[in-house]
Amino acid sequence: MNPAWIVRTGRLLLTPVQWSDLPDLQAIKADPGVFALMLGGVRTPFRTEEELAADVQLWGARGFGIWAVRPLGGGPFLGLTGFMVRPDGRGIALRFGFWSRHRGHGVAREAAGAALNFGHDRAEIERVIAVARNTNFSSRTVLGSIGMREHAEFLQNGYQMIEYESLRRWRGDPIAG
Repeated sequence: MNPAWIVRTGRLLLTPVQWSDLPDLQAIKADPGVFALMLGGVRTPFRTEEELAADVQLWGARGFGIWAVRPLGGGPFLGLTGFMVRPDGRGIALRFGFWSRHRGHGVAREAAGAALNFGHDRAEIERVIAVARNTNFSSRTVLGSIGMREHAEFLQNGYQMIEYESLRRWRGDPIAG
């Protein structure tokens, strides 16, 4: 793992997912309280293993991907955040999912915000999107709080979705992206 891909915030440690994270990833991705609203929904253990292989490959090929999120200084797996290339061609998407016991404490906002900054500043991703159901006010609040803007709406599997967007800022650009 490239040490430049590790992100630290005031409270969190984000490390690129690796094979030792598989049990934690299988547990969180099988939980409907966390993954039912995610693209692709709840995962089987085998599907999670396939996604982990793809995530590891994405880190090696593009220098960005999904992070496992833990407390700074050590502690249990809290959830995940990071980037995926959406299979519907919409672009590179920011994702996040955390155990329900860690919600309401700013963890998702802190982790997703750090991921977004990494994406623009270090991975040089020009445009990052995120997608949330119009009824998923928790995710929509996080996306707005990290500076992403509503960009488009579309239907997906019968659900009204809102696409958020963040554009990379150039030095001296006073307009937030």
